Amino acid sequence: MIKLLRKLHWAWCLFCLLLFFVLFLPFYYWFTKHPRYYGILNKFRTAHSFLASALSGIFFNFKFEKRLDKNQTYIFCANHTSNFDIIIFCILAKGRYHFMGKEELTKNPILGIFFKTIDIAVSRESKISSFRAFKKAAENLENGMSLIIFPEGKIDDAYPPVLQDFKAGPFRLAIEKNIPIVPVSIVNLWKVMWDDGAKYGTRPGIIDVYVHEPILTSILAVENDEVLKNEVYKRINSKL
Repeated sequence: MIKLLRKLHWAWCLFCLLLFFVLFLPFYYWFTKHPRYYGILNKFRTAHSFLASALSGIFFNFKFEKRLDKNQTYIFCANHTSNFDIIIFCILAKGRYHFMGKEELTKNPILGIFFKTIDIAVSRESKISSFRAFKKAAENLENGMSLIIFPEGKIDDAYPPVLQDFKAGPFRLAIEKNIPIVPVSIVNLWKVMWDDGAKYGTRPGIIDVYVHEPILTSILAVENDEVLKNEVYKRINSKL
């Protein structure tokens, strides 16, 4: 019975996401046309995420170690246990922000329009694709667009999920561009929706999200990227 209810809730979640996507599609189509509209585009992404999650009975409890500066450009790094992670950051991040994610998302019926425009798609198997993706991310950071990235590179196959090793790319980028890194621990989302929700379904609930104090990178040399990576990993894992 519980499994059936979770499957029904999963279907309802997908319906809510698709409903607001269809309603907002004319705005998405227009505001993805040029980078100068990306700040407005993200306001619609925030509204879409909040309305769809609230209608699904899924809410978020954000705890900030230190209040973030809404005018500061950041690189957000978080653990990755669910497709709902994207919704969390559409609510958490402010202003002009963008995601870096797997190339397959360009074919996603909802996320595809973003990963072909404002967001950056990268192939895990291609070094050239990775190089181009981080080059584009560097340009966007220089233009004041915060970057949201999941440094594990994928959702863990294990259930319950365990924090996997991080890729080095975002940490080297943060040092090179002197951008503060914000570690984010998404504590219990996997209990509400793990992966895409297809296997175990979903349920209503409150998701605890711990936003750590930004780590300044101005005093670090590029050679310290491994130290920075380990520090971010330790902070994120400390709350899981």
